[in-house]
Amino acid sequence: MTAGKAGAAISVRGLTKDYGRGRGVFGADLSVASGEVLGFLGPNGAGKTVTMRHLMGFVRPQSGTVEVLGHDCFRDRPWVQARLGYLPGENACMQEMSARSFLDLMAGMRGMRDRSRMLELADAFGLDLGARIGGMSKGNRQKVAIVAAFMARPDVLLLDEPTSGLDPLMQERFLDLVAEERARGAAVLLSSHIFEEIGRACDRVAFIRAGRVVMTCTMDEARSMRGRGYTVEFSSARERSRWEHAHGAEPAEGDARDVELCDVRDVNALIRELSSYDVASVTSREQTLEELFLHLYEGAEPSWQS
Repeated sequence: MTAGKAGAAISVRGLTKDYGRGRGVFGADLSVASGEVLGFLGPNGAGKTVTMRHLMGFVRPQSGTVEVLGHDCFRDRPWVQARLGYLPGENACMQEMSARSFLDLMAGMRGMRDRSRMLELADAFGLDLGARIGGMSKGNRQKVAIVAAFMARPDVLLLDEPTSGLDPLMQERFLDLVAEERARGAAVLLSSHIFEEIGRACDRVAFIRAGRVVMTCTMDEARSMRGRGYTVEFSSARERSRWEHAHGAEPAEGDARDVELCDVRDVNALIRELSSYDVASVTSREQTLEELFLHLYEGAEPSWQS
């Protein structure tokens, strides 16, 4: 598996912050190079946001190091924050301000005199700069946050659930924007529950479970680990019930005749087993990235389910 690169733009080594009761991060390691997008995958509470808050310098690690462009994120946080674009999972835009006033405030804090990039991004996302943030839909508030994160052309981008609330067209535009920033040389850490988004946007992916980074690999490696899923349609509900009984499952009600087999690795073994049943059809598909993640997260054996 790919372990990361020396001199990475984002470097987290042995990060530990224990909030008790299994909450926090524990010895986490990850790195992101300039011109690279790393997908950060894990369920709610796994430690993704805690890691990003350390990278922003909001939290001091109990142990380990957290650096951006070679600078300690807590000790040198003004320097680090000046070079970061941060899109938090919880939108914190000031509700009483208009989008333009809020973005002008953010630009002023960053010392931005040229507002052309801000206006370009607002136009690309169809953002009404005159609208009051408090009266906006969730999607439009997210557009304000996206413009704020990207408008200074930062060297490093931390994106926590960045397309939350966006419609499919705006999601596509966002992915195009991430690709542009990667081509420009920005390092991007992207946390998302949208697995198609991760698959399209990222060069590598890191899986975090219960505060520990359990695996980091390239997208090509992740794709190569995926098994195949199969839908087996039996000749009758009775035949399907016979299969269910053999696998210790509760028989399904009604006339359903098909079962879903997930993460099948040994196709020959499956064919041999199915030869004992009256099968109407078998169709296959590649395991999704989400299914791979769930398999890794749960530590489950390849399985089948109704």
